[in-house]
Amino acid sequence: MKSSVSVCTTPLNGRHDRDSRRNRKVADITNALSVSPVDVAALRRMAISEGGLLTDEIRCQVWPRLLNVPSHVLEQEPERENNKDYNQVLLDVQRSLRRFPPGMPDEQREGLQEELIDIILRVLKNNPQLHYYQGYHDIVVTFLLVLGERLATALVEKLSTHHLRDFMDPTMDNTKHILNYLMPIIERVNPEVHDFMQQAEVGTIFALSWLITWFGHVLSDFRHVVRLYDFFLACHPLMPIYFAAVIVLYREEEVLECECDMAMVHHLLSQIPQDLPYETLISRAGDLFVQFPPSELAREAATQESTAASTFTDFGLASTQQRPDSVLRRRRRQKQAALESSGAAGPSAVAVAGPSVARRFVRLAVMGLTVALGAAAFAVVNTALEWAPKLDLFP
Repeated sequence: MKSSVSVCTTPLNGRHDRDSRRNRKVADITNALSVSPVDVAALRRMAISEGGLLTDEIRCQVWPRLLNVPSHVLEQEPERENNKDYNQVLLDVQRSLRRFPPGMPDEQREGLQEELIDIILRVLKNNPQLHYYQGYHDIVVTFLLVLGERLATALVEKLSTHHLRDFMDPTMDNTKHILNYLMPIIERVNPEVHDFMQQAEVGTIFALSWLITWFGHVLSDFRHVVRLYDFFLACHPLMPIYFAAVIVLYREEEVLECECDMAMVHHLLSQIPQDLPYETLISRAGDLFVQFPPSELAREAATQESTAASTFTDFGLASTQQRPDSVLRRRRRQKQAALESSGAAGPSAVAVAGPSVARRFVRLAVMGLTVALGAAAFAVVNTALEWAPKLDLFP
């Protein structure tokens, strides 16, 4: 009689596997940074893939590359005199205590708050077309804590004139327009949730603070915030609205069990759980972007003036293979190939959904083979998301 030997995975083996994957990823990032020109496509893949960029030391090297900002930038003198936004910025920064690490000495925190004010005022002075909004400081403080004042200033200025520019208009028209993408995404994935929200007349204002702060204002764990920033910096500027949609879809059961009342549904959705499965949601948001690109949703989001996101050309990167849409499509193809080779749809196809919508997500996984990697993906690559091309913000 043959004896069977069972192999069990011990915590020690699991930790060894995690350490091995981490070390491989660090080596891959180091290689991508060391070649000339820098392999931005590889850096995007690393930022999107599980775990993101791992450490703040790595982020200091990679984040500037993702925004095409030189790592060596000149020091700028702070400018506080005669700045019309100074008082509001000061008030917001003074209220930002919870955005700093718990236990940080008061003297150190107060010094960082002064630097935070200086960064914001420098960017506004250098770009008078930009208008400060409440919540902007929640984004800036993240860059300050990771990069330090000098490098944070350069990245925030680039981000403010590109990804965040629509939030910094004189009116909220473009911000509302971006929010208008939320419901069409939800409708395509889960019409039941969409119809319930429409019946409750809850609108999309519950997601406003998520969008304009890149979730920095609503997440209490700084690790989760920087993980999302890895993802958003590596992707199209509209990715935060896809991530917002994925959060709503993940909470499907809670939403449908809620009383169909505007105030009740708004209260439920505006409170983000702090224990979300972030890696699963990040993966799903990337998949939905490929399946339902902005170019496909634009008409439903209502035709308005162009937004900065609409003419995204990725800051003049050297080739189309370094575009974030290309990275997402390649990543999706790899995932789909793995599912095909295993002969199953796999759990990832339904990871975001509750049991009642599992079948729909399985169908979406199948659609991904024919639609997302066919006509929709083709449209993303070849139109460069030019659904509203009047405004050329990326010369």
